[in-house]
Parts: sequence; structure tokens; C-alpha cells
Amino acid sequence: MADTLVAPADLAPDALSAEAPRKGKRLMTLNMGPQHPSTHGVLRIVLELDGETIVSAKPDLGYLHTGIEKEMEVKTWQQAVTLTDRCDYLANLSNNLAYALGVEKMLGLEVPAKAQVSRVMLCELTRINSHLVWLGTHALDMGAMSMFFYCMREREEVLKLFEMFSGQRMMTSYIRIGGLALDHPRGWDKKVKAFVDDFPSKIDQYESLLDNNPIWKQRTIGVGALDVERMIALGVSGPMIRAAGVPWDVRVDEPYSSYEKFGVRVPTEFTNNDVYDRYRVRMFELRESCRLAKAAMEAMPEGPFQADAPKIVLPDREKMKTQMESLIYHFKIVTEGFTVPAGEVYVPVESPRGEIAYYIVSDGGNKPYRVHMRTPSFGNLQALEALFDRKSIADSIATLGSMDFVLGDTDR
Repeated sequence: MADTLVAPADLAPDALSAEAPRKGKRLMTLNMGPQHPSTHGVLRIVLELDGETIVSAKPDLGYLHTGIEKEMEVKTWQQAVTLTDRCDYLANLSNNLAYALGVEKMLGLEVPAKAQVSRVMLCELTRINSHLVWLGTHALDMGAMSMFFYCMREREEVLKLFEMFSGQRMMTSYIRIGGLALDHPRGWDKKVKAFVDDFPSKIDQYESLLDNNPIWKQRTIGVGALDVERMIALGVSGPMIRAAGVPWDVRVDEPYSSYEKFGVRVPTEFTNNDVYDRYRVRMFELRESCRLAKAAMEAMPEGPFQADAPKIVLPDREKMKTQMESLIYHFKIVTEGFTVPAGEVYVPVESPRGEIAYYIVSDGGNKPYRVHMRTPSFGNLQALEALFDRKSIADSIATLGSMDFVLGDTDR
């Protein structure tokens, strides 16, 4: 069945009847997943087929349910940062940032400029990392095997940067409440500069392989379209909605963490709302994220990387060795945590997949009373049934891949 799913459609788009199946006609029920490789995780889609035309597509979620939201209620505010890494494991720093911004807002904490600009640089490198995984696997699903190897080559360099900053390649927990976990390592600027200077030439290589590739264009142009108003009503965001001509980007419309200083460019020229334009939007974003990361690196100010809040932020380890007060604060923060004033906050950021927001409630204690994540993967998957409706099963893999969801971002 895998060969059937990835083969090009034999029928022209206008050859697929928009009418309901004839009365009494027998339909075939087909399970796509939860082990099918093109679902990129444990997603099950129950398809009903009239020949090779999809008449119904029901996503069945929950196979990867982790209970992260509930588990955060028994962690201190700082301990919960490590759980945010594991929601969208391809955009862990975006989740770190959304959570940290929410708690900092409730605390009234002012984060120093160095930490703010560093967050911009790291989140844009995260966007590059995520889009490279999407591009490589999406192309692989449709037979363009070389793209996967090229994208993984550049992604490895991004992961080396994360490891240099935090000691971890993926689950970095590097963005913390009050700033960053650690100061920048020695020689970080040279490593980042080498990557951002070289990466645009790699994007040129990707585009030379795909932009005018006749098979790629046949598989993607005019495929997977959906009415814009319905997409908005279903909560679709990110590159999916921007490829439909809606220039919504939280970094621009509700700027945070000093993004307003860097003039984020949002693509507005892609309006066909198909798989090909979703690809073009993400290629634009690869270039833009590279530019933003470079601009943030060059504008990096001197100064502290954490807020001056000794009862909230862990004190410097050198001071712990000579100052009794620092040692006491360290002990209390690690063992008891800190309290956050009672209240609630909702903070959105722009992740690689779209708008992610954290709704955080505090009862005045040292642990979150409630944390709910509005994740783009869940919002975008709500449109799956409408995107598949009356489409050829041969086009389902291209459409599914263009959504770029992460199941950990969906099942929490």
C-alpha cells in the first residue's frame, strides 16, 4: 500500500468528481498509520475511499500522549522548563521561550538585553533546524532522496551549535526564567558566523534541486488547497496560513523578546495555498531566519545573561564559594523553588509550525497550578479532514507532509 500512496496521481484534478458517492456504492475503509512512515509519528488516519478518491479522513490522535501538561503541576516553576523541551522536540527553544515569557510576565521580571537578543538568535537557529527536518523528510516521502541527506548535513551543524551553548543537542533547556541557563561559551561567535555565512549557498542548492523539478512541481502545484476562511476558522497558523496569503506572524504582529529591533520580513507573494507554495514559504523563512540569526549575533550586547533576581535566578557558582547569602539562595531555589504571584497569563510566540502559546495559571505557590499549551500542530491537524476531502489518495502524502506537524506537539 505504501507504493500506492506515494505514486503520482494518474487522474487530472478536474477528473475527480466532486459529487458524493453513488447511493448504495460500497466504500473502502483504510487505516493510514499509526506506523506508516509518512505520518512522521504515531498518527492514525481512518480513510474512506471511493475508488482512489478520499471521501472521509478522520485523524485519530493520542497515541503519543505524554501527560506533560499535568506533570507540570507537580514540578517547581524552574523544573517545568525541562518539560517544555519535550513538547515540540524540533522547536524546544521556542517552547522554552513561550513558557519563560509567561512566568516572567507574572513575576514582573526584566530580562537583560543580552539574554533577549540571544533568545532571538537561538530561536531562529531552531527554526532553521526544524525546517531542515521538514524539507528533508517531505522530499523523501515523494522520492527525492538526495534532499534528505543534504538537509541532515546542515542540521548537524545547527545541533553542534546547540551543544556548544548548552551541552545538549536537542533538549537544551537553555532558555530559562530570567534569562539563559549559561553565558555564551568561548568562540561561539566564530562558530555561528561560519554557519550563517555558509548556509545561504546551501539554500541555493536545495532550490536548484526542487524549484523547477518537473516531478516535484507535478506532485505539489495545485495540491492540498483549502478555503482561507475555513483555515482561519479551524485555527491554522504558521507557514500553512502564510502560503494562503495571510501575512500573520506573531514576531511582527505581537513582537516579543526584542524581535521588533530586527525587522522580520513576512512573505506575502505566495498566495496559491497549495503544497508548492508552502514549500516556497518555508524556503523564504530559511533565508530570513539565517539573516535574523546573523543580525542578532552582530548586535549582541555585552552585559549579564540573567536578570538581577537573587531569589528567582540561581546565583553565580563562583559567588556561592565565597558568599553565604548566595549559597543560601541557591539551596532554597533548588530545593523549594520560588513563588509566583497568583494570576494567569497567555503568551504566544511564533514557532516553526505556527503560533504556539502558553496559558499559565498560578495560585501563588511554588508550582504552576495549570499550564495549557496552544500548539500549532494540533491546530493545523484540525484542517486535515477538509484538506483531504474529495482528493486523490495519491496526493494525500504530499498534502500531509506540507502540514509539518509534530505528534509530541499534539499529544500532551
